[in-house]
Amino acid sequence: MSAYAEFDKERKEIDALLRQGYVVTGIHEDLDGARVKFANSKTGVSPAELLLLTADSRKYVTTLVFAAGVRPAAPIETHI
Repeated sequence: MSAYAEFDKERKEIDALLRQGYVVTGIHEDLDGARVKFANSKTGVSPAELLLLTADSRKYVTTLVFAAGVRPAAPIETHI
């Protein structure tokens, strides 16, 4: 799979979660990639987690967090 195809797949997964009402609540970077935690304010909906392997996907999700321009509902955890 090409680098762009991998990024596009991960971007679509991120966008799908955001359309379902999830928000980013944590980002944990390590040598395996970035684990992004998502939470949904709807009751009975379990949190989700994505492992982003491409650098472009990691940049994309952090850009979304900063572009929102609003404070998140919960503090965003970052572990480097």
